[in-house]
Amino acid sequence: MPFLYLTEQGAVLQREGERLLVTKDDQTLADVPVVKLEAVLVFGRVHLTTPALQLCLAHGVELALFTRRGRLLGQLTSPFPKNIELRRAQYAKAGDPAFVLNLARTIVAAKLANALALVREFAHNHPDTDFRPEIDRLADFPSQAMHMPNLAALLGHEGAGTRVYFAAFAKMIRHTFGFTKRARHPAPDPVNALLSLGYTLVYHELSSLLDGLGFDPYLGFFHQPRFGHAGLASDLLEEFRAPLVDRLTLSLINRRVFADTDFYQHTSGGVYLHDEPRKRYFLEYEAFVSREFRAPDDSGAIDFRRLFRRQAERLRRLLLFGEPYEPYKFSW
Repeated sequence: MPFLYLTEQGAVLQREGERLLVTKDDQTLADVPVVKLEAVLVFGRVHLTTPALQLCLAHGVELALFTRRGRLLGQLTSPFPKNIELRRAQYAKAGDPAFVLNLARTIVAAKLANALALVREFAHNHPDTDFRPEIDRLADFPSQAMHMPNLAALLGHEGAGTRVYFAAFAKMIRHTFGFTKRARHPAPDPVNALLSLGYTLVYHELSSLLDGLGFDPYLGFFHQPRFGHAGLASDLLEEFRAPLVDRLTLSLINRRVFADTDFYQHTSGGVYLHDEPRKRYFLEYEAFVSREFRAPDDSGAIDFRRLFRRQAERLRRLLLFGEPYEPYKFSW
């Protein structure tokens, strides 16, 4: 298990030798060698001892802190040497408007192409539902993205395409859950709650990966800088939204993995998973991101975590050596 999810409220993460123990009320809930971990994700009121934190940092294990409901609060990262040449190249390219616009176009085109591919896949497997209006409308969006004259126009184009896509997404739901549009901050229904949780987890993974490889995860290209937002992680997230998070969400909903009673409405108006169903979600998420499938370039078996790293490496080669960035293209 490369990722350790701590959700048991009142549990304690402590160190025993080169192992991490999760305990509560004199019971051991988990016992994991630190060398087998990539990250520890902490949700809510879980206590972390200083020796456990020191062990994680010494082994380069990322720690991420979330609210109990799944909002990312922050990350604790080892102070390993960063790739200053990569960061210098990233800062220089971020100051080049032509480079920024071209890369942003590529990101948006890939996002919309993957969204279209997911709709086509579902339409092929469910001929009882008519997706032709959405497919016809979406068909030209990816290529049109490559001709947007500026970031503002590109952002509007991305928003328009996303609205068409989520109209199709609503037709894909084979459950009593209602869904009319993508909404967040907070999520108003179970479908949006699952989407938001999945996007948050992938965003965290990408942010940690980028930081570990020497990027500045807070300086994006399509996502312009704003306080506290890892814009570069959001850039990479775009090409994984439909083929990863959206497909996982549809699978969980349509397989009836969750019921209405698994969710609750917070006083803020947002809808969230209860603690026990959230543990079930993490198991499903881990299985999905680590499941192997054939790589898009037919280079062999791959999984999404390896794809995250491959795309980050492609971005590194673009910034340092000018190699064209090839986004992940979902195929079925």
